[in-house]
Amino acid sequence: MNKKPDLSFWQIWNLSFGFLGVQIGYALQNANTSRILQSLGADIHQLSYFWLAAPVAGLIVQPIVGLFSDRTWTRMGRRVPFIMGGAILSTFCLFLMPMSEVFVAIMAPLLFAAVIFLFMDVSFNVTMQPFRALVSDMLNEKQQTKGYSIQSFLINCGAVVGSILPFVLVTVFGISNVSTAESKIPASVSYSYYIGGGILLLTVLWTAFRTKEYPPAEFALYNGEKPEEVKEKAKLGHLLKNVPKVMWQLGLVQFFSWAALFLMWTYSTPALAANLFGTTDTMSAEYSTAGDWVGVLFAVYAVFAGLFSIVIPRLARKMGNKRIYAISLLLGALGFIGMALIRDKWLLVVPMIGIGVAWGGILAMPYSILARSMDAEGTGLYMGLFNFTITIPQIVMGLAGGVVVRYLFHGNAVMMIVAAGVMMLLGALSVGIVKEKTDNNNVKG
Repeated sequence: MNKKPDLSFWQIWNLSFGFLGVQIGYALQNANTSRILQSLGADIHQLSYFWLAAPVAGLIVQPIVGLFSDRTWTRMGRRVPFIMGGAILSTFCLFLMPMSEVFVAIMAPLLFAAVIFLFMDVSFNVTMQPFRALVSDMLNEKQQTKGYSIQSFLINCGAVVGSILPFVLVTVFGISNVSTAESKIPASVSYSYYIGGGILLLTVLWTAFRTKEYPPAEFALYNGEKPEEVKEKAKLGHLLKNVPKVMWQLGLVQFFSWAALFLMWTYSTPALAANLFGTTDTMSAEYSTAGDWVGVLFAVYAVFAGLFSIVIPRLARKMGNKRIYAISLLLGALGFIGMALIRDKWLLVVPMIGIGVAWGGILAMPYSILARSMDAEGTGLYMGLFNFTITIPQIVMGLAGGVVVRYLFHGNAVMMIVAAGVMMLLGALSVGIVKEKTDNNNVKG
């Protein structure tokens, strides 16, 4: 088996550049979906049920996309066609979401928004899954941590842009951020979705035309296979039987960390509106201001996640992947507790540092650990199956969240942020069970 060649920094950059645009769209969704749904009539007890669309889409779509991209060989490669198709659908959905009220003749605006939310998540998942597998396909073991760190950096750059975009349109360009009789969705949010959709498509086109995937014969050479073995892939049952054990170990860590993130995305706007302005009125100017500030804070944690992702390869070489992973999640837990306790909007920047470090670790470390243990023939499928560890905790939180906030916390969204901190702490403690494969094929506890 020949070793894959080292790629230059810019070649690695181009592999994931499209993720920048995808994350702009994803960040717009994370920061504004609850706000849009509440503007159209959803109450706080219903929010977690609407947010089930995201993990359900990922649960179904990512393994299917992974399996088919493993078995696809075209002139454009095997991952790029799926990335392109998902990007086109994602852009279409981003354009449609702010237009929910226009389609009242077809169905109720809230129902239409929920349907578009579902399709948006399906298309995001179709686009994102092959990006993960592409890094594993193209990079040797020595460069994989660097590759996922660069991907994490680009993801967080996109998150900054997507999160802060409505705030910028309001403060710099004077676009309205409040609901009106003509439109319950603020103009700043609508324009942000249109801009984000355009950027998403352009960045994915950059990756598609700047990345040359290995053709079948060359791919086989680098992975110790005969070319005919690439064409006739291993049976699905064989691949499932040989799922790397570390995937299940990482799954427990992923459960707690992604449950925490789901609670943050779902309840940050109502929690901060209550903490900073003492309001639960979704039609008030104060609530809209809180929504804009949530976008700013999400941008702040994305900045720190991006900065952390730059130093992850160096820290991992010195301290090991597991230790960096655990420390990042611990800092995230402290960040969530601080977010729930602090009632000054500027001081809220401080806990965002910890949350950002956790987010940077979550985006890079589990994939770097997992990539060492995967067979090349099943990379896409395994990455898709690994997405179960992201979607299942969100489904659980989506089903339980409405009940918990109504009956346990009596409508207090702030306590859901506290719950997120507890979940993230459990994730940090769970890193101890992960057994990582090292470069010399030994297993490190």
